[in-house]
Amino acid sequence: MPTRARLDEFIAAVVSGDHAGAIERFYTEDASMQENEAPPRIGRDVLVAHERAVLERVKSVTSTCVTSIVEGDRVAIHWVFEFVFQSGKTGRFDEVALQEWRGDKVWRERFFYDPSKPAG
Repeated sequence: MPTRARLDEFIAAVVSGDHAGAIERFYTEDASMQENEAPPRIGRDVLVAHERAVLERVKSVTSTCVTSIVEGDRVAIHWVFEFVFQSGKTGRFDEVALQEWRGDKVWRERFFYDPSKPAG
């Protein structure tokens, strides 16, 4: 079960822009991420590679944690991500992430956001 301090460390890593590093440090080896209704991606190495590929397509990303809740092994985080894509287009993603932790690491995560937002 994550402590509030551990969750705050995770959030700080993401807000600092270290998205891939946060996955490397805060996710279990067999972790999964799921975007809305899409099939989950499974395995920390797969998750890190996917995150790096996303970040290669953007000039910058600003990550803001609006709020977060810890209840036992369950965590909810309300994120706002603002992207500037290599094309010059911008996108703002208002997302809720629901996580299940094993000890002090994320094991399962599912994101909920409006998929009609521009993707670059």
